[in-house]
Amino acid sequence: MPDFRATATDLDVAVWLATTQLTALARPREGRLVVTAPPFTALVAPDGPAYLSVAIAGEPGRPVHDLGDSLTVLAAAFEPHPVRLELIEESCPGATELVLAAGAKLERRVPVMTVDTATVAVPAPPAGVRVLVARTLAERGGVASVQAAAFASDVHEPTGDAPPPTDGGQVLATVDGVPAASASWSAVADGVCEIVAVATAPGLRGRGLATLVTAAAVRAAADRAGVALAWLTPAGDDADRMYRGVGFRRVATAAHLAYRPGAG
Repeated sequence: MPDFRATATDLDVAVWLATTQLTALARPREGRLVVTAPPFTALVAPDGPAYLSVAIAGEPGRPVHDLGDSLTVLAAAFEPHPVRLELIEESCPGATELVLAAGAKLERRVPVMTVDTATVAVPAPPAGVRVLVARTLAERGGVASVQAAAFASDVHEPTGDAPPPTDGGQVLATVDGVPAASASWSAVADGVCEIVAVATAPGLRGRGLATLVTAAAVRAAADRAGVALAWLTPAGDDADRMYRGVGFRRVATAAHLAYRPGAG
């Protein structure tokens, strides 16, 4: 994180987050392609599920006045899925409005929240609950099963070795040995990461497990990958309140959009 962190405005932080997003996204990943389509840049998984492909601001801090042929380029790369864009709006003013005018659908606007990792402590787990960093195939498989149950999706079983912590990682909470909740951190860029895929298995919600794994993921990212600032986007008011309890605060707004040629 840059030296200005202590005195940075929320706009400074929003642009910095978008810049670190771009840095992390541009790293080579097996089976995924980086597609440059100014004013956007995308990471595309041609043979993967739709959620693995996303476009973000390609020139953080610069207002967007013209989309050029960016949506055409992205549509070809994302085919057969719609183009998914996740834009920190303060980092690319004007982009959301232009994409909407081109026929995109606004799926949601969500707060962008950040926390200084040095301020986050992991609560003591309740009796019968164990929290660990998922490393083995079995542990990572437990994370996959929790995510599938929580998000009503297919189970994507892990393969191979876990990535190094700077490329992201996962935290798993078990209740009496059964996978119950999980959270992940993204690839790290300049001391910044995103906390993603916070999930609790149905039937085990309301027990503080989401708070526990969120705090644990922040701490693991700090301790294992040198993360100084973590950020995330809450899915709703309940999640917003839970993340504020961990120490996160709102600094910006993210627009999640979907674009398919001819759909508008």
